[in-house]
Amino acid sequence: MRYRLLPQRHPETAAKRRGKRAVACAGVLLASVTALVSAGTFDPSPATAAAPATRPDGPSEVPASVQPNSRPQVTAAVLSMDGRDRRTAVYGDDTPYDTASIIKVDILATLLLQAQDAGRTLDAHERALAEAMIKHSDNDSANALWREIGLAPGLEAANKRLGLTSTKGGAGFLWGLTQTTASDQIRLLGAVFGTGSVSNTGTGPLNEASRAYITSLMAHIESDQSWGVSSAAGSGWALKNGWLQRSATGLWDINSIGQVTVNGHRYLVAVLSAGNASMNDGISLVERTARTAVASAAGR
Repeated sequence: MRYRLLPQRHPETAAKRRGKRAVACAGVLLASVTALVSAGTFDPSPATAAAPATRPDGPSEVPASVQPNSRPQVTAAVLSMDGRDRRTAVYGDDTPYDTASIIKVDILATLLLQAQDAGRTLDAHERALAEAMIKHSDNDSANALWREIGLAPGLEAANKRLGLTSTKGGAGFLWGLTQTTASDQIRLLGAVFGTGSVSNTGTGPLNEASRAYITSLMAHIESDQSWGVSSAAGSGWALKNGWLQRSATGLWDINSIGQVTVNGHRYLVAVLSAGNASMNDGISLVERTARTAVASAAGR
């Protein structure tokens, strides 16, 4: 079985909602994940990096024809927020993927951390940009805030404090080509939603007000973007999705990260995928994977 546990590190501290949300059932065996591997849903091979897209996020202007016989890759990571086991369960190879728009959560976390360091809160203009960037996945707003935080160097400096170890910022303004892993996204989510002592004491790089602000925006995503890890939720979710068609291959990166609540229990979930033949195919893959991974983690 391609299943393993990673130690949880406390931080230093678009496609309408499709179908009914499935409620993941606790007690689903890890064999469910193995079945996905056998069926080709979980690909154990690392994702192959492609040439930069015309735009850092969203469809390329003149995408190449989709390569035939392509097989997508996907990795999921799940952390129970309420259980005793504080290790992240990783399904598939924890290899780097393009972030596409999920990087926008990291951009906002960096902005807030920098503002905290300066002893200030975000001004009205910054808050308007942040709201558009997270709730509507607006790229112009992301460009502006990416510049403000100091591009990749600013992101990476903040990530060291947030506990991320495997995320490398995209060159120049290609923030959508930032490389990250599923386990690193769980670390980021942990810094936002809090795990262990963080949620209890308010300690950690991001203060309570900063974490509450990011959480609120992620819980009010535009309705046509509320797919992804939310398919695994029962009673509540907060998320950010990313989608990117690569101009070199015509294939899609589809990602989703966030917190879901199932049967009263909270889980942090990150599902990253690459090589999807279409955006809809990628969304279906991410949602199936999220449901199976959360159900498997609940049954541990």
